[in-house]
Amino acid sequence: MWKSNPDGDPERLVALADGVFAIALTLLVLDFDVPRGLGSDQYDDALRELLPNLGAYALSVVVLGAFWREHRRIFGFVRQIDGQVITLSVVGLSIAALVPFPTKLLSEYGREPESVAVYAAAVAALGTAHLAVLLVLLRRPWLRGETEPPGGFRLYAIDLAVTVVVFALSIPLALAVGAAAMWLWLAMAPVKMAIGRRADRAR
Repeated sequence: MWKSNPDGDPERLVALADGVFAIALTLLVLDFDVPRGLGSDQYDDALRELLPNLGAYALSVVVLGAFWREHRRIFGFVRQIDGQVITLSVVGLSIAALVPFPTKLLSEYGREPESVAVYAAAVAALGTAHLAVLLVLLRRPWLRGETEPPGGFRLYAIDLAVTVVVFALSIPLALAVGAAAMWLWLAMAPVKMAIGRRADRAR
């Protein structure tokens, strides 16, 4: 059984997370390129070919930005961390750093079912890692501060669980129906809005 031995405050872990998310967001733009010496028609075609890249970029910015925000919110109420929190956090950060790869698959081969499934799997895995950290913190009140987030940590857990479930369900759906499975991701919007309103009422 894993023993919980407090290992200092979370400041360095939060700083590491900030750096990893910043690098991942930066890597998303490296595939944007327009060749030199193009004529007017070729230039217009090159710009149109970048549209899928822009769509995948925007999606991943929203995804990574949301996870980064949740990470900072959660650790804003944490007083100390232990070895398990560190390990699970590093696992989550390693997945976040990987997101530019499935983003590239989605931008270049977005009509292939496997590309959508791989992207959904990466986001589901990232959400699972964050949820695991949150569940550890729920079970170890001595790691948390005296105050809790509006609605409690359980509300954050529900929010993350919605992300994990929706993206996990879209994996087999993508293999069955292809890119249309991405519409399922929009199903999160009303649920997350309801959770956000509940958190606001708890303030």
